[in-house]
Amino acid sequence: MSSRPLERLPTIRGKLGSTIVFAVAITLLISYVLIGFALRETPKDSEAIDALSLAKRLASGSLADPPPDAMVVRRTAVGEVTVEGVNLGVLPPDTPGRLPRWGVIGNHVWASIPTDDGGSLIVLYPSPTRGFLGRMSATLGFLQSEWRPFLAAGAIAAVIALAISRWLARGMTQPLRDMAEAARRMETGDYSTRVHTNSRDEVGQLAVAFNRMSAELELLETSRRDLVANVSHELKTPITAIRAHLENLLDGVEEPNHEVLQVMLAQSERLGRLVEQLLDLSKLESGEMPLRREEVSLGPLVTQVMSEIEVASADRDVDVRSDVPDDLPSIEADPERVHQVIFNLVDNAVRFTPEGGEVRIEAHRHNGSVEVSVADTGVGIPPEALPRLFERFYRVDPARAREDGGTGIGLAIARSVVEAHGGTIRAESEPGQGSTFTFDLPVARPAAPTNRRDP
Repeated sequence: MSSRPLERLPTIRGKLGSTIVFAVAITLLISYVLIGFALRETPKDSEAIDALSLAKRLASGSLADPPPDAMVVRRTAVGEVTVEGVNLGVLPPDTPGRLPRWGVIGNHVWASIPTDDGGSLIVLYPSPTRGFLGRMSATLGFLQSEWRPFLAAGAIAAVIALAISRWLARGMTQPLRDMAEAARRMETGDYSTRVHTNSRDEVGQLAVAFNRMSAELELLETSRRDLVANVSHELKTPITAIRAHLENLLDGVEEPNHEVLQVMLAQSERLGRLVEQLLDLSKLESGEMPLRREEVSLGPLVTQVMSEIEVASADRDVDVRSDVPDDLPSIEADPERVHQVIFNLVDNAVRFTPEGGEVRIEAHRHNGSVEVSVADTGVGIPPEALPRLFERFYRVDPARAREDGGTGIGLAIARSVVEAHGGTIRAESEPGQGSTFTFDLPVARPAAPTNRRDP
């Protein structure tokens, strides 16, 4: 259990109100002490009156003995001085004339009364309001005498402060209550709630960050649902085709000839390729796929890809050319993954290039990287589709892509591989003029010289 009292309060409004009321109470208490200290000398006149009364009674004989702490000085008309009572070590002032006088000497109050014989009687005693202790005593005495109006003023101020603090706290904490309600809705899968606030303080900044987080979660949730739907659809298509052929074979509708078996084999290969690419993409995006980096020469890789594409697309009349210079520097990359990127780009280019078209693979050095481009003379890509080309299962023409055997994640894998190597990939296209996909990878660092010496 926390020892801080405010942490036991369940709401921010309660904490804020308690803090303000406590601050007001401390402020009033200090103000009261200062007011009492400033007004402590208010009873000074009463002290003078009391001293004059005491001197008058001593002069008239109605009081025989002075108080224990008082000093009495009697002066005769001829100037003879007689001291009675305690000796305070202070000489009272000379008071000529026939009028009563009073005053203060140091921490003592005095009063002078003319006597019938032409002299005077002076009373001198310590003032209860002089000195440090006297001042403090006078201050406390003043507060004790006036505690009722002070207490009423403090109570009124506390009530007003509490009401104002609750009114202000309601506006300040409204975004926090909205965020709590939105968080409860997120628990049920609703990420559409946003918090509205015009505040620029920390609460306002927190609300902006909360809205940004909820928007990202909503986008991730949408992507997750799309991914599940796309994967289900892509898996269902070949499975349905294989199942239909198997049912036809069992029912005797079809004969187990070479053509039927070839179709079933193609669908099973598509199914296997899709599962394999999904696993690769998952490992790449999670960073679990290790990259075996080494010096890679792009020329042999491009030649290998061209030979594989020639076999896989033997039925298509598309000319695939390479323009990779022999003096191109090596790159530092995983050769298997770079081969996968080039193959995906060239395979896409061949599939979307009409008969008689051309696909050209070029590479050149650019700053500290090697830039590789795959350009085709195909149908091109609409400008609005370019930003989404590298998303999983995104297809500009879904029907045509599935007919061509595409899985819809080849470009997503290419982007993940390139970014895992510290490179970038982009696409440019003009509808009807063809498309160009370009990626860059870092040049391999020169090997450090060894200190080995021949024996």
